Amino acid sequence: MVKYRNKGGTTVNILVIGGTRFFGIHMVNELLIAGYDVTIATRGKASDSFGDKVKRIFLERTKEESVREALSGTHYDVVIDKIAYCSNDIKYVMDVIDCDKYIYMSSTSVYNPKHINTVEADFDGIENELIWCDRKAFPYEQIKRQAECALWQQYPEKNWIAVRYPFVIGKDDYTKRLLFYVEHTMKSIPMNIDNVDYQMSYIRSDEAGKFLTFLVDKDVKGAINGASDGTISIKEIIEYVEEKTGARAIIDNSGEDAPYNGEPEYSICTDKAKELGYQFTELKDWIYELLDYYIQVVEEMDKVDNGRFH
Repeated sequence: MVKYRNKGGTTVNILVIGGTRFFGIHMVNELLIAGYDVTIATRGKASDSFGDKVKRIFLERTKEESVREALSGTHYDVVIDKIAYCSNDIKYVMDVIDCDKYIYMSSTSVYNPKHINTVEADFDGIENELIWCDRKAFPYEQIKRQAECALWQQYPEKNWIAVRYPFVIGKDDYTKRLLFYVEHTMKSIPMNIDNVDYQMSYIRSDEAGKFLTFLVDKDVKGAINGASDGTISIKEIIEYVEEKTGARAIIDNSGEDAPYNGEPEYSICTDKAKELGYQFTELKDWIYELLDYYIQVVEEMDKVDNGRFH
C-alpha cells in the first residue's frame, strides 16, 4: 500500500461524489488500495461493500441547498465527481467546495460528432454557449457538454480534469446494452441495427476505475480521453456469438431497436493519457472473454425459464 501525502504531509483525502455503483465501485477500491483517505457522498439509499474503510456524507446531488449544507466549509485534496451531468450540477459543487483538484466524469458524448481518432481538442467548452441548466433541460449529450462548458468558462482558474469515456462495459454493467446483442442473437430475436459495420471504442469497467485513480496525483488539467486500445464492430460481436453458440442473428428494420443505434463509426485517441504514463488494455484481449460470460448468462437464464415449465 502506498500512502500518498499532500503538501501538509498528511494522507491525501479524496471526496468521491457517487461511487457506489458500476465502475465507481472499482474506483473506490483502487483508491483504498492506494492508501488514500476516502469519503463518499451519496444519498445514502444504496448499500455498498466498503464498510468502515470509507467515511460518508449524505446529500441530494441535484439540490443546491443539500449540496451546500453538506460541503460548505470542507476541504478535500481531490474531489472525484461521478454523478455531475449538467452545468447546474457543476455549479452547486464548485461554488461551495474547497479542493486542490476536481475530477469530473464526463463522456465522449460531448464530441459532435465522434469520428476515427477523436482527440480532446475536438470539443472545447470555451467555444460553446454556456447555459445554466438542470438534467432534464436537454438530451444527454447536450447536458454533458454544458457541464464541461461550466468548467471551461466559469471556473478556468480551478484545477480540474474532465475525463471522457466511451461506453463502459463489463460483467457488472447494469445497463445490459452489450448483453442485448448477445441475448437477441442467441434467441434469434429480430434486431434493428443501424450501425452494424461501424467500428467503435469501449472501456472495461475495472479499467475505468483504475484510470480515474491514476489521475489523482498527475499534473494535468483540462479534458482527457480514456478508452481501451482498438475498436470492434457490432457485426464482429454478433459473428463471435453465432460461432460460439450456433445461433443466427436476425437483423431487420422491424426488430427491436438496438441500444447502440445512432452511434457513428469512431475511435478514441488516448495519446494524452499515454504521455502521462498510462497504458490502456487492448480491447480484443478481453472483450471475447466478456462475451463468453454473457453467453453463459443467457444460457443460465434459459435454464431458469425452462425449469418453470417442467
